[in-house]
Amino acid sequence: MIDYQLVLHDEQVFFVSRLISPNPAILNFYFVAFLITFFRAGDLSAQSADTLHREISIDFELRPRAEFLDNFRWTAADTAKPNLYITQRNRLSITYKTNRLSLHVSPQEIHVWGDAGRFSRVGSVNFFELYAEPVLTKNFSVRIGRQALSLDNGRIFSAAPWGQQSRAHEGIRLLYKKRLETDLTLAFTRPYGQYFDPAYSPVASHTYKYLFVHHLKYRFSNNITLTTINAMDVFRRTTNDRQYYQRINNGGRLEYTQGSIYGTVSAFYQYGENAASEKLRAYYIQPEISANTGKTLFRLGAEILSGEKNTASKEISRSFVPLYGVAWKFMGNMNLFTRFPADVNEKGLVNPYLFIIFQAGEKLSLRSDAHLFYSQYPLLNEGNEIDGKYLGFESDLSLNYKPLKGIEITYGFSVTVANKRMELLNKIPDAGKTPVWSYLMVSLSPRLLSRKWITL
Repeated sequence: MIDYQLVLHDEQVFFVSRLISPNPAILNFYFVAFLITFFRAGDLSAQSADTLHREISIDFELRPRAEFLDNFRWTAADTAKPNLYITQRNRLSITYKTNRLSLHVSPQEIHVWGDAGRFSRVGSVNFFELYAEPVLTKNFSVRIGRQALSLDNGRIFSAAPWGQQSRAHEGIRLLYKKRLETDLTLAFTRPYGQYFDPAYSPVASHTYKYLFVHHLKYRFSNNITLTTINAMDVFRRTTNDRQYYQRINNGGRLEYTQGSIYGTVSAFYQYGENAASEKLRAYYIQPEISANTGKTLFRLGAEILSGEKNTASKEISRSFVPLYGVAWKFMGNMNLFTRFPADVNEKGLVNPYLFIIFQAGEKLSLRSDAHLFYSQYPLLNEGNEIDGKYLGFESDLSLNYKPLKGIEITYGFSVTVANKRMELLNKIPDAGKTPVWSYLMVSLSPRLLSRKWITL
């Protein structure tokens, strides 16, 4: 027989509430619902079987990363001068499972060293994830709370693991897993607290009011897999009488595998409206083929994001926005193109790429990424089109070393050979100088506790 006792003082509830929401009553409501779900699921487990399987795991991650950048900007407010700073993620992950319930909580603190002329500051103290997942049947569960949303290859929806804060959404997710995997997510945003830097929050960057996502994955055979993602995000409008507007995305991916050869094509169509009350008619296409020789993986592909041929006095926008995915994984580690359509002046982007990953041994791997960047349509300078579409070339080199279990060291060096046209995008101030970015990251992720037991 195992006894459980829970003691939580009022001031502790208030403190945690301030980390997630400016209104403590909201978190108190979630906390009560969390406990009701916990004990109700425990009752269901006890009723459904003579034995109750329990499991608890506690993991800790310490991940400092030093970054150096020179002669380019991530945002308009950044300096192009040489800059060196360090960010550090301290994350604790606690997972508790029974036959009928999973509880997961991941508090994290993001620390910043040497940025903006300050020796040290706290970027954010927050929860990356905080959810309960009752298991209703063998293949069906409901996940309630703050949770990461990683779908397909991460281009449209990703947990953004590279970012120290990562990315999460708040809401309810219905999951069904068998040969056919499908899930439905209903998420929303709240007025999050402004006590820490929103840039280091997993949720504060979201501007949607509501988000609806349906994801389906079906394996027809060992060779062919189909994935579909259909999403609608609803935004609050502040500029006219219509209070809300919607952006809708339909598409997916078809994959084919034959031995060491892998081929895929992904396509999405985006429609609805944008914040400027323009109709959306945009698309995204990504073909790719890869070959694995055993020690070396070659990936050759391209991304095409539609843009505007003429941006003057238009009623229809053809600029695709890749929702809540990651850019660096496909468009280069320097993150020159992350905010669409602003980073390409609404002219679209074509990005052919070649990735080569070499496994030098059990502990060491080397990677080389090469990108060519073209605008889909010519850029404008003082209202006049500039001949040509070529923007530049980026090379990313990285080394990954795992000396021991739970320890990972990664070093990366990136350089861009920019065309003069790149200056029109306000990312490169002087194409005659070479933009450089480099980083060194150490990840320590020990498992602090892992225990399984059965109660009758």
